[in-house]
Amino acid sequence: MIVKRIEEHQAMVNNLLYDVELMAEVKAVISLVVERFQSGKKLLLCGNGGSAADAQHLSAEFSGRFYLNRKPLDAEALHVNTSYLTAVGNDYDFDTIYERAVEAKGHSGDVLFAMSTSGTSQNVINACQRAKAMGIICVGFTGSKESPLEELCDHMIKVPSADTPRIQEGHMLIGHIICELVEQEIFGEQ
Repeated sequence: MIVKRIEEHQAMVNNLLYDVELMAEVKAVISLVVERFQSGKKLLLCGNGGSAADAQHLSAEFSGRFYLNRKPLDAEALHVNTSYLTAVGNDYDFDTIYERAVEAKGHSGDVLFAMSTSGTSQNVINACQRAKAMGIICVGFTGSKESPLEELCDHMIKVPSADTPRIQEGHMLIGHIICELVEQEIFGEQ
């Protein structure tokens, strides 16, 4: 079973490597994020479960550091305030947690990374709907299946897999590449 899972991971990475459209989309997202940070905008990230952990991980890479000792970049995972999450989940419902956070923290021209392996997480979809209404640029991170998130996002990072763990592994690989290249583009070699 161990070898099988590693082989599945390797197959997903090989599929990523040779997906010309996906590579072009990743490059476009890198350029977008660089331009938005250089314009004084921020990056918001959201997801559920493992995707929430991935969103928090990537926001830390941007706001802390990746490879370079440099100024922090304004990036925030929208789920890190548990008092907010539990209050809004209780007082309203779980489907509105990210929508309300986007409304509170987002501004026109910001970027939202909407992470959902299925592309069907209602709270992530609602966040994108609110973001679009506010002029926030949406980047979806999903798997290979068609999803409602695609209709809402300006850019889609679709990992070529339908298996949740492989999709999340692909999201982190691509997320790290985005972090590295954004950091290099903005701050150069230090």
